[in-house]
Amino acid sequence: MAEKKPKLADNKTKPTNTSVEDFLNSITPAQKRADSFVLLEMMRKASKEKPVLWSNSFVGFGIKRHKSPTTGREADWMRIGFAPRKTNLSLYFGNYVDAHAEALEKLGKFKAGMGCVYINKLADIDLKVLKGMIEAGLKAD
Repeated sequence: MAEKKPKLADNKTKPTNTSVEDFLNSITPAQKRADSFVLLEMMRKASKEKPVLWSNSFVGFGIKRHKSPTTGREADWMRIGFAPRKTNLSLYFGNYVDAHAEALEKLGKFKAGMGCVYINKLADIDLKVLKGMIEAGLKAD
């Protein structure tokens, strides 16, 4: 009997053609905008990919097929990325946060969800640790 292929989910968050720089330039306050440009350059340099705005709120680098460990459903998602939110910066490392447990102990002030890390501002964290997490997330593909 043939193996059943997982269903590809219709992800609501999709790549757009909107300018990443225009999006970042519209962010307030100024500190969040400045931090977003630092993240942009860190992730661009590490991934060697062109940034893409996903659904007008996520800055992503590369695309990979992600498979949910609980449902088995698959969806295309950014390899790494971030989203400047009203209350914080959400960082996506291409794998689950628990894969970065050791680095998180050294990162600084943050909150974590299953798939991302939330920080208020870059001054609250160690940028060298963040760089390592970005690189590790890219290797996890």
